[in-house]
Amino acid sequence: MILRQSFRFEAAHRLPMHAGKCFHLHGHSYRFTLSLDLPVDPRTGMAIDFDEIAAVVRDTVLGTWDHKNLNDFLENPTAENIVVEMWRKIAPRLPGLTEIELWEMPESSVVYRGEGPGR
Repeated sequence: MILRQSFRFEAAHRLPMHAGKCFHLHGHSYRFTLSLDLPVDPRTGMAIDFDEIAAVVRDTVLGTWDHKNLNDFLENPTAENIVVEMWRKIAPRLPGLTEIELWEMPESSVVYRGEGPGR
């Protein structure tokens, strides 16, 4: 069964390696969705309680990054680097995690499936 749950947070960042306007400090209303592939427990009829997923996300991401400057946590907080760091923090605590999609703006997102660095 594929489960998806979405979350939001507000944060500022600047991209020190970028020559364009994002070199300067600015903010985003980030949204991200976790996808988990887990079997359904025949006894409970559930794969995992959505509250359990939310607790992990609060402990690992939202409690640290919401309304903060992401440069305090990542040297170069591009959407690509942010989603890899999210994976690194969340995956050990949520078996079955298959994908994180992070929207930096309503029309722009990155998808990470755990491949490459940070896996």
